[in-house]
Amino acid sequence: MMKYFPIFLLFLAPVACTQSGKAQPEQPDQVEDSEALTGQAQDTSSLEEVAETVEQPEPVRPDFSIEYLTGKFEPAEHPDFVKVDKKYADGEGYYLHRATYESFQKMWEAAKADGITLTIVSATRNFNRQKQIWEAKWTGARKIENGSNAAEKYPDPKTRALKILEYSSMPGTSRHHWGTDIDLNDLDNYTFEHGQGKKVYDWLQKHAAEYGFCQPYTAKGSERPNGYNEEKWHWSFIPVAQQLTNLAASELKNEMIGGFKGAETAGEINVVEKYVLGINKSCL
Repeated sequence: MMKYFPIFLLFLAPVACTQSGKAQPEQPDQVEDSEALTGQAQDTSSLEEVAETVEQPEPVRPDFSIEYLTGKFEPAEHPDFVKVDKKYADGEGYYLHRATYESFQKMWEAAKADGITLTIVSATRNFNRQKQIWEAKWTGARKIENGSNAAEKYPDPKTRALKILEYSSMPGTSRHHWGTDIDLNDLDNYTFEHGQGKKVYDWLQKHAAEYGFCQPYTAKGSERPNGYNEEKWHWSFIPVAQQLTNLAASELKNEMIGGFKGAETAGEINVVEKYVLGINKSCL
Protein backbone atom coordinates (compact mmCIF):
# COMPACT_ATOMS: atom_id res chain seq x y z
CA MET A 1 0.00 0.00 0.00
CA MET A 2 1.23 3.49 -0.85
CA LYS A 3 2.43 5.95 1.74
CA TYR A 4 2.10 9.71 1.60
CA PHE A 5 3.43 12.99 3.00
CA PRO A 6 2.05 13.68 6.49
CA ILE A 7 0.70 17.00 5.29
CA PHE A 8 -1.88 15.18 3.17
CA LEU A 9 -3.28 13.48 6.25
CA LEU A 10 -4.16 16.86 7.74
CA PHE A 11 -6.56 17.43 4.89
CA LEU A 12 -8.41 14.12 5.04
CA ALA A 13 -12.08 14.73 5.67
CA PRO A 14 -15.36 13.30 4.33
CA VAL A 15 -15.56 13.44 0.52
CA ALA A 16 -18.80 12.85 -1.47
CA CYS A 17 -16.02 8.93 -15.56
CA THR A 18 -17.67 11.07 -19.58
CA GLN A 19 -17.52 13.41 -23.62
CA SER A 20 -16.07 12.17 -26.84
CA GLY A 21 -12.43 12.59 -27.81
CA LYS A 22 -11.71 14.59 -30.90
CA ALA A 23 -10.11 12.10 -33.24
CA GLN A 24 -10.24 8.58 -31.84
CA PRO A 25 -12.93 6.04 -30.80
CA GLU A 26 -15.59 7.17 -28.39
CA GLN A 27 -14.31 8.61 -25.11
CA PRO A 28 -16.01 9.45 -21.79
CA ASP A 29 -18.37 12.33 -20.95
CA GLN A 30 -16.18 13.86 -18.31
CA VAL A 31 -16.04 17.41 -19.65
CA GLU A 32 -19.70 17.93 -18.93
CA ASP A 33 -20.24 16.92 -15.61
CA SER A 34 -13.38 9.59 -16.19
CA GLU A 35 3.27 5.41 -20.09
CA ALA A 36 4.31 7.31 -22.98
CA LEU A 37 2.40 5.12 -25.49
CA THR A 38 -0.67 2.90 -25.31
CA GLY A 39 0.13 -0.42 -23.66
CA GLN A 40 3.01 0.96 -21.68
CA ALA A 41 2.78 0.66 -17.89
CA GLN A 42 2.72 3.71 -15.65
CA ASP A 43 6.09 4.73 -14.22
CA THR A 44 5.91 4.06 -10.47
CA SER A 45 9.41 5.21 -9.53
CA SER A 46 8.14 8.47 -8.00
CA LEU A 47 5.51 6.57 -6.05
CA GLU A 48 8.17 4.27 -4.62
CA GLU A 49 10.44 7.18 -3.69
CA VAL A 50 7.61 8.90 -1.83
CA ALA A 51 6.78 5.64 -0.04
CA GLU A 52 10.27 5.52 1.46
CA THR A 53 9.84 8.71 3.47
CA VAL A 54 6.25 8.98 4.67
CA GLU A 55 3.69 7.32 6.89
CA GLN A 56 0.89 4.91 6.02
CA PRO A 57 -2.45 6.58 5.23
CA GLU A 58 -5.03 6.45 7.98
CA PRO A 59 -7.64 3.67 7.93
CA VAL A 60 -11.04 4.41 6.44
CA ARG A 61 -12.76 7.14 8.39
CA PRO A 62 -16.16 6.19 9.87
CA ASP A 63 -17.72 9.34 8.39
CA PHE A 64 -17.04 8.17 4.83
CA SER A 65 -20.53 6.84 4.21
CA ILE A 66 -21.99 4.71 1.46
CA GLU A 67 -24.07 7.74 0.48
CA TYR A 68 -20.91 9.73 0.00
CA LEU A 69 -19.16 6.87 -1.79
CA THR A 70 -22.02 6.60 -4.29
CA GLY A 71 -22.27 10.34 -4.90
CA LYS A 72 -25.65 10.93 -3.32
CA PHE A 73 -25.02 14.50 -2.19
CA GLU A 74 -24.58 17.96 -3.70
CA PRO A 75 -20.89 18.99 -3.90
CA ALA A 76 -21.72 22.71 -3.94
CA GLU A 77 -23.36 22.28 -0.52
CA HIS A 78 -20.81 19.96 1.06
CA PRO A 79 -18.54 21.65 3.66
CA ASP A 80 -15.45 19.79 2.50
CA PHE A 81 -15.76 20.78 -1.15
CA VAL A 82 -14.52 23.94 -2.80
CA LYS A 83 -15.20 25.54 -6.15
CA VAL A 84 -12.39 25.35 -8.69
CA ASP A 85 -11.14 28.74 -9.85
CA LYS A 86 -11.51 29.18 -13.60
CA LYS A 87 -7.75 29.80 -13.72
CA TYR A 88 -7.30 26.04 -13.43
CA ALA A 89 -10.18 24.83 -15.61
CA ASP A 90 -11.79 25.09 -19.03
CA GLY A 91 -14.93 26.58 -17.50
CA GLU A 92 -16.76 27.35 -14.28
CA GLY A 93 -18.84 25.25 -11.93
CA TYR A 94 -16.33 22.52 -11.05
CA TYR A 95 -15.94 21.33 -7.45
CA LEU A 96 -13.31 19.23 -5.69
CA HIS A 97 -12.59 17.99 -2.20
CA ARG A 98 -10.44 20.68 -0.61
CA ALA A 99 -7.42 18.37 -0.11
CA THR A 100 -7.49 17.39 -3.78
CA TYR A 101 -7.75 21.01 -4.84
CA GLU A 102 -4.95 22.26 -2.62
CA SER A 103 -2.57 19.60 -3.89
CA PHE A 104 -3.62 20.16 -7.50
CA GLN A 105 -2.82 23.87 -7.16
CA LYS A 106 0.72 23.01 -6.09
CA MET A 107 1.08 20.56 -8.97
CA TRP A 108 -0.28 23.16 -11.40
CA GLU A 109 2.35 25.68 -10.29
CA ALA A 110 5.16 23.15 -10.61
CA ALA A 111 4.00 22.12 -14.07
CA LYS A 112 3.73 25.75 -15.14
CA ALA A 113 7.33 26.34 -14.05
CA ASP A 114 8.33 23.50 -16.39
CA GLY A 115 6.34 24.91 -19.30
CA ILE A 116 3.44 22.46 -18.87
CA THR A 117 -0.19 23.58 -18.78
CA LEU A 118 -2.65 21.48 -16.78
CA THR A 119 -6.33 22.30 -17.32
CA ILE A 120 -9.18 20.60 -15.47
CA VAL A 121 -11.90 19.56 -17.93
CA SER A 122 -13.93 17.51 -15.44
CA ALA A 123 -14.02 17.20 -11.67
CA THR A 124 -16.72 16.05 -9.22
CA ARG A 125 -19.91 14.56 -10.63
CA ASN A 126 -22.57 13.35 -8.23
CA PHE A 127 -25.01 10.45 -8.71
CA ASN A 128 -27.63 12.55 -10.44
CA ARG A 129 -25.19 13.97 -12.98
CA GLN A 130 -23.77 10.54 -13.71
CA LYS A 131 -27.31 9.20 -14.11
CA GLN A 132 -28.04 11.82 -16.78
CA ILE A 133 -24.96 10.79 -18.73
CA TRP A 134 -25.55 7.05 -18.36
CA GLU A 135 -29.24 7.12 -19.26
CA ALA A 136 -28.64 9.35 -22.27
CA LYS A 137 -26.26 6.71 -23.60
CA TRP A 138 -28.51 3.85 -22.51
CA THR A 139 -31.51 5.18 -24.41
CA GLY A 140 -29.56 6.30 -27.45
CA ALA A 141 -30.24 9.99 -26.87
CA ARG A 142 -26.48 10.39 -26.60
CA LYS A 143 -24.40 8.49 -29.13
CA ILE A 144 -21.39 6.31 -28.43
CA GLU A 145 -18.63 5.01 -30.71
CA ASN A 146 -18.51 8.07 -32.90
CA GLY A 147 -22.21 8.14 -33.61
CA SER A 148 -23.61 4.71 -32.70
CA ASN A 149 -26.96 4.45 -30.93
CA ALA A 150 -26.34 1.94 -28.11
CA ALA A 151 -30.04 1.16 -27.67
CA GLU A 152 -30.33 0.16 -31.32
CA LYS A 153 -26.95 -1.47 -31.83
CA TYR A 154 -26.91 -3.40 -28.53
CA PRO A 155 -30.46 -4.51 -27.64
CA ASP A 156 -29.18 -7.06 -25.11
CA PRO A 157 -28.95 -5.16 -21.76
CA LYS A 158 -25.69 -6.73 -20.55
CA THR A 159 -23.95 -6.18 -23.89
CA ARG A 160 -25.14 -2.57 -23.98
CA ALA A 161 -23.98 -1.93 -20.42
CA LEU A 162 -20.55 -3.41 -21.12
CA LYS A 163 -20.18 -1.24 -24.19
CA ILE A 164 -21.08 1.92 -22.28
CA LEU A 165 -18.76 0.84 -19.46
CA GLU A 166 -15.76 1.04 -21.76
CA TYR A 167 -15.57 4.71 -20.77
CA SER A 168 -18.65 5.68 -18.74
CA SER A 169 -19.37 4.68 -15.14
CA MET A 170 -22.66 3.42 -13.83
CA PRO A 171 -24.19 5.96 -11.42
CA GLY A 172 -23.02 5.13 -7.90
CA THR A 173 -19.73 3.61 -9.07
CA SER A 174 -17.69 6.55 -10.41
CA ARG A 175 -14.53 7.81 -8.73
CA HIS A 176 -15.67 11.24 -9.87
CA HIS A 177 -18.30 11.09 -7.10
CA TRP A 178 -15.56 11.44 -4.49
CA GLY A 179 -14.05 14.84 -5.27
CA THR A 180 -10.68 13.16 -5.66
CA ASP A 181 -10.53 12.63 -9.42
CA ILE A 182 -9.88 15.03 -12.25
CA ASP A 183 -9.67 14.85 -16.02
CA LEU A 184 -6.94 16.98 -17.57
CA ASN A 185 -6.59 18.79 -20.89
CA ASP A 186 -8.43 16.42 -23.24
CA LEU A 187 -10.45 13.20 -23.25
CA ASP A 188 -8.54 11.46 -26.01
CA ASN A 189 -5.59 9.11 -25.48
CA TYR A 190 -4.24 10.11 -28.89
CA THR A 191 -3.65 13.65 -27.62
CA PHE A 192 -1.28 12.38 -24.93
CA GLU A 193 0.73 10.23 -27.32
CA HIS A 194 1.93 13.02 -29.63
CA GLY A 195 3.48 16.48 -29.53
CA GLN A 196 2.73 18.78 -26.63
CA GLY A 197 0.17 16.35 -25.23
CA LYS A 198 2.86 13.71 -24.84
CA LYS A 199 5.02 16.23 -22.98
CA VAL A 200 2.13 16.82 -20.59
CA TYR A 201 1.62 13.09 -20.05
CA ASP A 202 5.32 12.42 -19.59
CA TRP A 203 5.47 15.22 -17.00
CA LEU A 204 2.51 13.75 -15.12
CA GLN A 205 4.04 10.29 -15.11
CA LYS A 206 7.26 11.71 -13.68
CA HIS A 207 5.86 14.20 -11.17
CA ALA A 208 2.17 13.57 -10.35
CA ALA A 209 2.98 11.13 -7.53
CA GLU A 210 4.95 13.88 -5.79
CA TYR A 211 1.60 15.63 -5.25
CA GLY A 212 -0.37 12.48 -4.40
CA PHE A 213 -1.88 11.85 -7.86
CA CYS A 214 -2.02 8.53 -9.69
CA GLN A 215 -3.51 7.38 -13.02
CA PRO A 216 -6.17 4.77 -12.07
CA TYR A 217 -6.98 3.57 -15.59
CA THR A 218 -3.77 2.50 -17.27
CA ALA A 219 -3.67 0.20 -20.31
CA LYS A 220 -5.55 -3.05 -19.74
CA GLY A 221 -3.54 -6.26 -19.67
CA SER A 222 -2.26 -8.83 -17.22
CA GLU A 223 -1.70 -6.18 -14.54
CA ARG A 224 -5.19 -4.68 -14.97
CA PRO A 225 -7.43 -7.16 -16.80
CA ASN A 226 -10.75 -5.58 -15.83
CA GLY A 227 -12.37 -2.18 -15.78
CA TYR A 228 -12.58 0.85 -18.02
CA ASN A 229 -10.38 1.37 -21.02
CA GLU A 230 -7.17 3.34 -20.61
CA GLU A 231 -7.63 7.02 -19.72
CA LYS A 232 -4.39 8.99 -19.84
CA TRP A 233 -6.27 12.14 -18.81
CA HIS A 234 -7.75 10.78 -15.58
CA TRP A 235 -5.80 11.37 -12.34
CA SER A 236 -6.81 10.55 -8.79
CA PHE A 237 -5.72 12.11 -5.49
CA ILE A 238 -4.78 8.96 -3.62
CA PRO A 239 -4.47 10.14 0.02
CA VAL A 240 -8.26 10.53 0.04
CA ALA A 241 -9.29 8.23 -2.82
CA GLN A 242 -7.46 5.27 -1.31
CA GLN A 243 -9.72 5.42 1.73
CA LEU A 244 -12.81 5.46 -0.47
CA THR A 245 -11.46 2.55 -2.51
CA ASN A 246 -10.98 0.61 0.71
CA LEU A 247 -14.54 1.40 1.75
CA ALA A 248 -15.85 0.22 -1.60
CA ALA A 249 -13.88 -3.01 -1.27
CA SER A 250 -15.31 -3.74 2.17
CA GLU A 251 -18.85 -2.34 2.02
CA LEU A 252 -20.10 -1.64 -1.51
CA LYS A 253 -22.16 -4.46 -3.05
CA ASN A 254 -23.53 -4.89 -6.56
CA GLU A 255 -27.08 -4.94 -5.20
CA MET A 256 -26.59 -1.41 -3.85
CA ILE A 257 -26.13 -0.10 -7.39
CA GLY A 258 -29.53 1.02 -8.65
CA GLY A 259 -31.91 3.83 -9.41
CA PHE A 260 -31.17 4.18 -13.13
CA LYS A 261 -31.97 2.45 -16.41
CA GLY A 262 -29.92 -0.68 -16.93
CA ALA A 263 -29.05 -1.05 -13.25
CA GLU A 264 -30.23 -4.67 -13.33
CA THR A 265 -27.00 -5.55 -15.16
CA ALA A 266 -24.73 -4.45 -12.29
CA GLY A 267 -24.72 -7.83 -10.57
CA GLU A 268 -24.45 -9.79 -13.78
CA ILE A 269 -21.37 -7.77 -14.73
CA ASN A 270 -19.99 -7.70 -11.16
CA VAL A 271 -19.47 -3.97 -11.54
CA VAL A 272 -17.98 -3.39 -8.07
CA GLU A 273 -15.14 -5.87 -8.39
CA LYS A 274 -14.40 -5.40 -12.07
CA TYR A 275 -14.90 -1.65 -12.45
CA VAL A 276 -14.85 0.15 -9.09
CA LEU A 277 -11.89 -1.96 -7.97
CA GLY A 278 -10.45 -2.61 -11.44
CA ILE A 279 -7.79 0.06 -11.18
CA ASN A 280 -4.03 0.46 -11.56
CA LYS A 281 -2.42 -1.38 -8.64
CA SER A 282 -0.13 1.57 -8.02
CA CYS A 283 -3.23 3.52 -6.96
CA LEU A 284 -4.30 1.02 -4.30
